Amino acid sequence: MNAPDSLFLPDVQSSADLRQLAIQQVGVRAIRHPVTIASARGPQPAVASIDMFVGLPAHQKGTHMSRFIAVLQENREPLSAAVVGSLVRSMLQRLEASSGSIEARFAYFVNKTAPVSGVESLMDYDVTLAARASGAALSLTQKVVVPVTSACPCSKRISDYGAHNQRSHVTVQVELASALALDEQIRIAESSGSCEVWALLKRPDEKYVTERAYDNPKFVEDVVRDVALELNGDGRVIAYTVECENFESIHNHSAYAMIAHDKRTAG
Repeated sequence: MNAPDSLFLPDVQSSADLRQLAIQQVGVRAIRHPVTIASARGPQPAVASIDMFVGLPAHQKGTHMSRFIAVLQENREPLSAAVVGSLVRSMLQRLEASSGSIEARFAYFVNKTAPVSGVESLMDYDVTLAARASGAALSLTQKVVVPVTSACPCSKRISDYGAHNQRSHVTVQVELASALALDEQIRIAESSGSCEVWALLKRPDEKYVTERAYDNPKFVEDVVRDVALELNGDGRVIAYTVECENFESIHNHSAYAMIAHDKRTAG
C-alpha cells in the first residue's frame, strides 16, 4: 500500500522565518457557522460570525489555517462564555500556540410577552461571546446590545406637552468570574431604560409603554449609572463596560455615555 501523499508534501507553515518578527494575531476572521446557544430554555439555534486567532512566534513562518476550522467543527456543545473558553484551549493545543482568542457574534432571541395584552413575540439581541488565553491566564467576556426606549427628563420638565422619546441601545460587556445567563444580562440592561421594548404591541400595550416611559425619564447618564450599580454588586462580574446611545428624535446626532470599571484594580 502506498503511503498517503501528505507524508511527502512539505509543511511550509512550520518552516523557519528569518525576519524574526512575532505576530500577535493570525488566523481566520468572520467564519459564518451554524451553532447552538446555551439558554435556560434549552439550546437555541443560530448562525454565528466567528474570529479565531493565535499568536505566532518569530521563528515560525505561518500557522495552519485549516486547523481553526477543524476545532470549530468538532465542537458539539451549545455556546456559552465557558464553552468558548474551552474552544480557545483546544485551539491552542491543536495549533501548538501559547496565546490566542475566539470571538463569536450572533443574534439571540427571547420570547417576550406584551405588558397588557399578553401577546407573545420574539425579540432579538446582538450578543458577543469571547475568550482570550495567554499561558495559564484565561479571560471570558460576554456582551449584549439591548434596545430600550428613553424619555428625556429635561424635555419633560420644560415642555407644556409631553416629552421627546427615542430608541436607545444599552451595551453591557462583562468579564466573568462565573456564569451569567444571557437572559439575566439582557434584563439588567432593559430595566435601566425608561421602558423596555417589544417586537409586537397592541394598542393597550403601546399606551402602557408610552406612559411608563413618561413616568420614568432617563438621561444616558442615568442609564449607565443604574447598570453599573447593579454590576458592582454582582460577584460573577470581574470587570465591565456599560454604554448607552440615544438615537435622538430632535437632533441629528446621538447622545452617548460610558462607564468602565475593573474590580481587580479598584481602590
